[in-house]
Amino acid sequence: MEHLADIAMFVKVAELGSFTAAAEALESSQPVVSKAVTRLEQKLGVRLLNRTTRRLSLTEAGAELYAQGSRALAALDNVQLEIARFQTEPRGTLRINAPMAFTLLHLQRKLPAFLERYPSVTLDLTTEDRVVDLIEEGYDAAIRIGVLESSQLIARKIAPCRQVICAVPAYLAKHGTPLEAADLMSHNCIVYTLGRDARAWRLLDEQGQEVLLPVHGNVHVNNGMVESGLAVEGVGLTILPTFYIGDELRSGKLVRVLPNVRLPELGVYAVYPERRNTLPKLRAFIDFLIASFGPDPEWDRDLRL
Repeated sequence: MEHLADIAMFVKVAELGSFTAAAEALESSQPVVSKAVTRLEQKLGVRLLNRTTRRLSLTEAGAELYAQGSRALAALDNVQLEIARFQTEPRGTLRINAPMAFTLLHLQRKLPAFLERYPSVTLDLTTEDRVVDLIEEGYDAAIRIGVLESSQLIARKIAPCRQVICAVPAYLAKHGTPLEAADLMSHNCIVYTLGRDARAWRLLDEQGQEVLLPVHGNVHVNNGMVESGLAVEGVGLTILPTFYIGDELRSGKLVRVLPNVRLPELGVYAVYPERRNTLPKLRAFIDFLIASFGPDPEWDRDLRL
């Protein structure tokens, strides 16, 4: 870096043809600029300037260094400007992890508008249902759905996410409609294996505290889209977030049961590591998601729950 500063001083001397003028332009002193050029000549082992009492002129080596040095310094200035733009406008690669079902059902339809609005951003999207380590695996952020556990991550709520217990009318006609929560234990319930308690459904009591209700069923799945598809085929009762089955509830393919039983409200969140200065590309993405989904997301719209 010392030699780079010396080259910058030499280039300025060559441009202005004077040590004094270069020192004034660089807000330095004439001796400092002169020593920098001398140091550079000693380092390179060639004379760069012909000095007389009346004028300075470039030697052949000096002319070459001036030409190459000017281009290099201009390139460095451009690099610094480009890097500064990462802090002032959305640009660069944005690595996001998101649940597969939510991405397929809702997120992917929103992304083209984001990419059109921010053409300098490249989206690197990974879809999977496991909880990734954002820092260890190099993600800028992840979308997570549920009740978030305490962590060192920053979380911003993108949208609410309600749950319902439901089944197709044909299943209820054949097996009866449960009238209270305890009745669920005698029904065929589709078991979601990636939940915190795979063989129990989480309900809320009168005080709003979570209680676990054991459930049983002849099919266990680790994917919500498969679970909703099985419910539509009449396999049994299911408990699912409305983002999976909003259309089916509106059309009557699925019918809500036990509407008076309270269920924990989930949320759709963007989580990201705590940083003093969140990059514009990430701020823009999260703000876009909140504006796109918001407090009345499309999967809940027109549902009377």
